[in-house]
Amino acid sequence: MDPISIIVTALVTGAATALKPVAEQAIKDAYAGLKGLIQQKYGRVDVAVLETDPASKARQAVVKEDLEKTGAGQDEELLREAKALLDAIQAHASDVPETVGLDLEEIKGASLNAERILAEGPHAAGVKVKRADIQGDIRFSDVTARSREDAPPKKA
Repeated sequence: MDPISIIVTALVTGAATALKPVAEQAIKDAYAGLKGLIQQKYGRVDVAVLETDPASKARQAVVKEDLEKTGAGQDEELLREAKALLDAIQAHASDVPETVGLDLEEIKGASLNAERILAEGPHAAGVKVKRADIQGDIRFSDVTARSREDAPPKKA
């Protein structure tokens, strides 16, 4: 994903998440930090248009175009803030799975093959992969995530 897309994704996700009354303070703070940095460095970029309707593709396109015109994609500090917001959302969002059958982070390899994965519990997820650099094939088989013992398993 290019830097501008990462920044816009962070803004859209942040606006949709941080403005909810039940949002974690860490998400609110990270969103405010990213928004404030954009206002400070790139005053003509109006991030507030996303807050009224974060899902609007037209509003996202306007913010993306304005960020591109200012050269914000080369701003490493801005990109760090955007990534910090996305990390905060991932860490504190209420719909993040509590139980993960296979949880991989920051891995590198020629290929990845995993099978017979089972996760049980509230908000279970079979596989979670974050920041992976896999050069070849990725294959998961026989992955089961079961939220409740009495419910049939979700197969992936």
